[in-house]
This record gives sequence, C-alpha cells and structure tokens, in this order.
Amino acid sequence: QVQLTESGGGLVQAGGSLRVSCAASGGTLNGYAVGWFRQPPGKEREFVAAVARSGSGTVYGDSAKGRFTISRDNDKTSVYLRMNSLKPEDTAVYYCAAGRRVIQSSLPNRLQYDYWGQGTQVTVSS
Repeated sequence: QVQLTESGGGLVQAGGSLRVSCAASGGTLNGYAVGWFRQPPGKEREFVAAVARSGSGTVYGDSAKGRFTISRDNDKTSVYLRMNSLKPEDTAVYYCAAGRRVIQSSLPNRLQYDYWGQGTQVTVSS
C-alpha cells in the first residue's frame, strides 16, 4: 500500500510561485493516476490537476489552467504541482491522491482515488 506525503506549502505573496510535492513511500507511483486537490477554508475539496496512469495525460481544473503545472519525476516516486501567479483565492490545504483504477475521464473525480496524503497548507497573502 502506497503512502503519500505532501510538502512544500507555505506563505507566499500574491503573484508569487510555489511548488508542492507529493512523495510516495511503500511503493512507487508507477501505474497510478495522481491528482492534486485543494480545500479552501470552509469549502468543499476541489480538483486542481491530475496526471494519468500512463504519465502522459494531464488534466487541469479551471482555476489552475494557465497557471499551474503538474509533473512526475522519472523514478515515479514523486509528483509535483508548480503554481505560478498565485492569488489569495488559491489559499487552501493542498492534497495529493493516487488511484490505480482512475481512467482519463474520471481524473477530476476525488471519489475515484484510493490513497490520500495529509495535506500541505498554502497561504497566499494579498
């Protein structure tokens, strides 16, 4: 069973950049779809970005398009989310999730993922 640990969150000014990481332990992420989700204070968890099991397909939520980039490392133990042009409304706890059975069309659906990390806080000041 793979365990996921997020890191890299923090406080950043509006317009700045941040990269959050999702590291796997107990196995690799080979064969897993990996998604990033976020939960703003008092709101539902929402989809940010995901990379398909094959590693070649990516999907972005509307809030992330054009500003965020999801990527995997070559040894398939980590997935990253690079966030540029950050806005105060990007403030949230960011979670990564992994699933072996997530198909391309279901990448934004958080219910399709089996494993979740504990989250990392990202705070964007205005």
